[in-house]
Amino acid sequence: MSTPPVAADATPAFLTVEEAAEILRVNRKTLYEAIRLEQVPGVARIGKTLRIRRVALLEWTAGKGRDSALGSRK
Repeated sequence: MSTPPVAADATPAFLTVEEAAEILRVNRKTLYEAIRLEQVPGVARIGKTLRIRRVALLEWTAGKGRDSALGSRK
C-alpha cells in the first residue's frame, strides 16, 4: 500500500522553537524563557531538542487574554 501524498503547505504537528516564535510574533529568546518558566503548553523535550505541539500552542494563544502567560513574570 502506498501512503497518500502530503500537501506542500501542510503544517507539521510539532514546531521548532523558531517556528513557534514566528507564530507568536515574539523573539526566540523570549519563547525560550517562557518555556524555561513552564508557561508554554505542549513542549516536548527530545534530548536537547525542543518541539512544541502546534495544536496546544494554537489553543493556548486563542485562550489567553490580556494577562498573557508569555509576558508575565512569576
